Amino acid sequence: MLSRVFILALLSVFFTNTTKAQQVLTLQSALETAVQNYGSIKAKESYRQSSKESIELAKRQYLPNLNISIQQDYGTVNGQNGPLYGFGGYGVASSGLPLPDQNWNASFGALYLANVNWEFFSFGKAKQRVKVAESKNQRDTKDLSDEIFQHKVKVTAAYLNVLAAQKLKLSYARNLGRTDTIRRIVEVKEKNGIVPGVELSLAKADYANAMITYTKAKDNEQEQENKLAQLLGIPAQEFVLDSTLLKRIPADFPTETNSSLESHPLLALYKSRIDVSEQEKQFLKTQYYPSFSMVGIIQTRGSGFGNNYAQNQNDFSSSYWDGIHPTRSNYLLGIGVSWNFTQTYRLSKEISVQDYVSQGLKHEYDLAEQQLKAQLNLSDNKWKNAVLIYDQVPIQLKSANDAYIQRSVLYKNGLTDLVDLSQAIYALVRAETDRDIAVSNVWNALLLKAAAMGDFSVFENEL
Repeated sequence: MLSRVFILALLSVFFTNTTKAQQVLTLQSALETAVQNYGSIKAKESYRQSSKESIELAKRQYLPNLNISIQQDYGTVNGQNGPLYGFGGYGVASSGLPLPDQNWNASFGALYLANVNWEFFSFGKAKQRVKVAESKNQRDTKDLSDEIFQHKVKVTAAYLNVLAAQKLKLSYARNLGRTDTIRRIVEVKEKNGIVPGVELSLAKADYANAMITYTKAKDNEQEQENKLAQLLGIPAQEFVLDSTLLKRIPADFPTETNSSLESHPLLALYKSRIDVSEQEKQFLKTQYYPSFSMVGIIQTRGSGFGNNYAQNQNDFSSSYWDGIHPTRSNYLLGIGVSWNFTQTYRLSKEISVQDYVSQGLKHEYDLAEQQLKAQLNLSDNKWKNAVLIYDQVPIQLKSANDAYIQRSVLYKNGLTDLVDLSQAIYALVRAETDRDIAVSNVWNALLLKAAAMGDFSVFENEL
């Protein structure tokens, strides 16, 4: 029966051949895919387009209202003296003098109407309405930029996590192979009576522990790949990533301690929200003033009833053309002013409400700035510690590997026991995993710095 190590070797060869056929997903490709596919970025792009259209809408609000109305009717014109209004509906708009008796003479009639109503001056209301719309579009644009920036940071962190998980899995796979080799050696010795049965039990326990650790590492790799797939907006799958990234560390690390954070996408977003609130406040202030409007109306009517119908009830025509043909016209030009005096009483509170909104947004801005400054300081410490660990890893790895080789040779020759060899194996696997994590931590420290500075090119330039 094939040994487990041989089976794992076959699986490793199969996996290697399969992955060679797959296209390597570079970090740049992953970022491009994420920006194109991720749902929240698409949503905020739609919001930005919506607010952009609202600017044109606000500009068109200044245009005058032009209404054209045409109606053609057929009915009687019996008039009656007396007050009446259309309670719960509309009354009949028939016109005519009151006659002694009811009659059912009917004819066609028509009304042609056009009116223009234009609020031509309102002390800046129209311009301020446009400014509010522009500030909202600017806010949505900043929101989109911040979403793209934050998502790039998340995708990069997930990419590094997958790379580290893959490296850890390989290290634990090598450890599994070493413990399996030791287990088979102990089995031979136990059969020949060289070592007691308890030593074989210890070897089997070490192998089982190595298998469990390897399985956990594989599970972690699958979990990290699933998270990366979600951030890329694609179905979950196994990834072949550019592992050359973890074969070196960044060449440079920004050391500016007093760099300005005003251009940070997150702070720019908070500032744009404050600007929207201030513009809305200015718009409310324009409501204190009156509005001047101009109106123009032209009206034409036609009727099948003659002008002598009151004296002669036969003076009407049932002809459709006679009824709708225009016979009388009127026009009207006017200018008016509208000023709601009680509005000023309400506006004072509305402006007060808006002031508190602006104040709250400023507090959020200050909090975000404070957190980013703390993150900048943390990234500097992370970088120093990660580089220090990275420098010590080769020493640890070489010493652990030398100790393992020495203990392995001694054990094969019966000059040491399994406990000493197991300690050497543990030290070696710890050194290997520390090596895998050390490089990733250096890159993560640089990513944290880029995220705190609000400049992704700080990280991107090192790729």
